[in-house]
Amino acid sequence: MPIQITQVARALGAIVSGVDLSQDLPQSVIGRLGELLIEHQVLFFREQPISPEAQARFAARFGSLHVHPIYPVLPDLPEILLLDNHAAFLPDNDNWHTDVTFSETPPLAGILAAKRIPSSGGDTLWSSSSAAYEALSEPMRRFLDGLTAQHSIAKSFPAERWESDPAFKERYERAVAKHTPVTHPVIRTHPVSRRKGLFVNSGFTTHIKELSSEESRSVLAFLYEHMARPEFTVRWRWQVDDVVFWDNRVTQHYAIADYLPERRTMHRATVNGDKPF
Repeated sequence: MPIQITQVARALGAIVSGVDLSQDLPQSVIGRLGELLIEHQVLFFREQPISPEAQARFAARFGSLHVHPIYPVLPDLPEILLLDNHAAFLPDNDNWHTDVTFSETPPLAGILAAKRIPSSGGDTLWSSSSAAYEALSEPMRRFLDGLTAQHSIAKSFPAERWESDPAFKERYERAVAKHTPVTHPVIRTHPVSRRKGLFVNSGFTTHIKELSSEESRSVLAFLYEHMARPEFTVRWRWQVDDVVFWDNRVTQHYAIADYLPERRTMHRATVNGDKPF
């Protein structure tokens, strides 16, 4: 069965059918999915009952896999991050963010598999950073070009969330010590498509380095609000066994935390990336 594509939103997002992600796919299919990822930025797959091992195997076709320094991971497969949110482990992804920008080489992509879904709520939104950049005026694009911003692991992972559990506290302290703040360009060029996109996010960006504190706060507040405009977003209503594959270099996402006291469980594989330019 050939791969079929249904576009979801104008700025980004497409449903992909005709492929079984649990199988050892030929390189021609992997190559086509890579092309579609560049074109649509977020790919949605329905009815994919994928095991953690198969998920990691699929993700590894696109690069080496990242092991998150703080979040829980599967004990026998640390490349699969466990997002299991409930009343005793509250969600903290309900903000616009790009994954792991506290790293010198933020991830290329994320692959999220839905394992347990609440009866309602728990949707995820993605925003196209390139569409948001292209909608800015030319004077604003010129102003932002060449600016850099600092990203910090401590901004999105405050110590008080992890200090109640000794094992998590130790893991957290090691992660913060290892990941000192890093600097990335405010405008990033995609290494494949060459489209430019905004590369700041409220999850990890602390300030724009070339501006005063007041200027930085004002500019970042404008950019965050601009990137969240509905015109640049797509919203996905999860079903069990959905898989979503997104380009982390040119998108942000927001996991809506409106489902408590119900539970929401996801497995995420993260493909390592390169240094933004």
